[in-house]
Amino acid sequence: MIEVCQLSALDPGDARRVETAPPIAIFRTEEGEVFAIDDTCSHQDASLADGWLEDCWVECPLHASRFDLRTGRADAPPAKKPVRTHRVEIVDGMIRVELSTEAPNLPPGSASCVPAEQS
Repeated sequence: MIEVCQLSALDPGDARRVETAPPIAIFRTEEGEVFAIDDTCSHQDASLADGWLEDCWVECPLHASRFDLRTGRADAPPAKKPVRTHRVEIVDGMIRVELSTEAPNLPPGSASCVPAEQS
């Protein structure tokens, strides 16, 4: 699990990009729920953390496809593939994320496709 930030540092309605390989986005809904999904839209290289959050959905800032934060499902074209979701837990006020081991659905040519160097 990776530690992201204190829950108090992420206001309701906000998102934060986390530089993993590929990057993930952490969202805190207006209701206070916290979700983590891959940060890159499955249609085109766009940061979902820069999108519009409403209820448990984030809208891609480029072409208006929306993704369900609970399942990763895309609701409308142009995105057809889901994004991965990641398990989130809050421990002593710290947001922690367990990264999915599934293959990501990144768009062709995405800068996020380049994995980080392994040490």
